[in-house]
Amino acid sequence: MTKSNISIWIWLQNNRLLKAILNADDGILKIYDENDVLILKRTGLNKIQIKQIEICIIKYGAKKLDKHEKPFEFL
Repeated sequence: MTKSNISIWIWLQNNRLLKAILNADDGILKIYDENDVLILKRTGLNKIQIKQIEICIIKYGAKKLDKHEKPFEFL
């Protein structure tokens, strides 16, 4: 099993907690709501598009979670 280049971002938007999981190696974006319901999935993205998406969600005040951090410990 290989390690993937996965980033997990969370942010508040319109009084909703959203979570994005970006996999740069596979070119996949998944966005979930506060109930872990998948609301958006995009595949076939290149690394430049993944970086542009990260920049866009940072504008919403997103925080990047460490892969070993316990959930919601950053709050």
